[in-house]
Amino acid sequence: MIAFYATLSSFVSVAADRLKREEKGATAVEYGLLVGLIAVAIIAAVALLGTQLEALFTDVSDELPAAPAAG
Repeated sequence: MIAFYATLSSFVSVAADRLKREEKGATAVEYGLLVGLIAVAIIAAVALLGTQLEALFTDVSDELPAAPAAG
């Protein structure tokens, strides 16, 4: 009976370790997909709003006073 319990205990331990490793792999894949989707969203936002942002920064820089000459 003790041998059966030891075998069963080791089987459960090995199974738990394998499940943990598989979850870590799945989690890494999920994080990779999230990073990829975020990158696509950033690229799309820059592509769609790039010219508007450039115009906004140009307007702001035109309104700022010129820096005094050093010297």
